[in-house]
Amino acid sequence: MLTGSGGAPGSSRGGAVDVRAAGEVADLFSAGLDGLVVAAATDAHADLVERALEAGLPVFCEKPLASDIDGTFQIVASAKRAGVPVQVGFQRRFDAGNAAAREALASGRLGWLHTVRSCSFDPAPPPPEYVPTSGGLFRDCVIHDLDLIRFVTGRDVVRVMASGANRGEDFFRENGDVDTGAALLVLDDGTLAQVSATRYNAAGYDARLELFGSKDSIVAGLDERTPATAVPERGEGPRDPYAGFLERFSDAYDAELRAFVDVVAGRRPNPCTPEDALEAFYLAEACELSMREGRIVGAEEVRR
Repeated sequence: MLTGSGGAPGSSRGGAVDVRAAGEVADLFSAGLDGLVVAAATDAHADLVERALEAGLPVFCEKPLASDIDGTFQIVASAKRAGVPVQVGFQRRFDAGNAAAREALASGRLGWLHTVRSCSFDPAPPPPEYVPTSGGLFRDCVIHDLDLIRFVTGRDVVRVMASGANRGEDFFRENGDVDTGAALLVLDDGTLAQVSATRYNAAGYDARLELFGSKDSIVAGLDERTPATAVPERGEGPRDPYAGFLERFSDAYDAELRAFVDVVAGRRPNPCTPEDALEAFYLAEACELSMREGRIVGAEEVRR
C-alpha cells in the first residue's frame, strides 16, 4: 500500500494504491510518493523500510520493524541518519479507551498508580505454519501490551519475570513457543504491571487495560461486547463478542493511518517512533529470556 500524489504511481489523482506485483514494488521508490505503508509479511519489513529511508520516503510499518533486535536496532540507526519519519503500527495507542486512560492518569485523576493489568486473549490459535516465524507469544502478541503500558504510564520497565504454558495444540511446543503466557513488570517508579496472553479464549477476542491508582480505578476495553460473563450471572452474557483484533481495533487502525498522513504532511510529530518499537522489542526479549531461564531479567540485560 502506498500514499502519494496519484491513484497510481505518478498520476495526478489523490489517493492510495495497493501494490502487490514484484515489478510494481520495485518501482515504488522512484515513483514520487509522499509516503509508503508497509503491511507485507514480517520478514519483508526491514528491507522495505530500509529502501524507503534510502529514497527519503516517510514510511508507516506494521510491527515489527524487523524480526529481531539487531534488525530493529539497525533501522533505528538508519532512520536517524536519514532524518525521515518512520511510524510503527502499534495500533493500541490509537484506541479511544487506551488514549482516555492515558489522559486520566496524566490528569492526576487516578492519584499515584500502583497496579496495571493488561491482557491479549485470542479466540483461537493461528495456523500451524504461522508459529515458526511468529517470534513467539511474547514477541508476536504480548509486545502490544508492553508498548501500551509504556505509552499509557509514560514510564520505563526496569525488570520482568515471565512464564508460559502449553495445554493446547502440540505445534506450539514443537516450535519452542507457548500458547499461554504471563509476565510481571516492575516500572521505574515502583508500579507493578501484569500482562496475560493466550491463544485459547473461545469466548471471543479480549484486549483490556486496567489502571488502579490511589484515588480511582479505570478500565479500557470493557463494553457490552467484551467476551466475559459476570457471576453470579445477571441476564445474558456479552452480545456479539469481538471475533478478533481487526474488529476490536478497527477504529484504532483507521486513526493510526490518519495520523501517518498528518506526519507526512508535517502537521504532527511521529506518534510511534522506531525507538518506541525497539523498547517494546527489548521488553519482549526480556520476557522470553525470563521464561526460558526461570528468573527475573533486568531490562538492561537485553539492550544493545
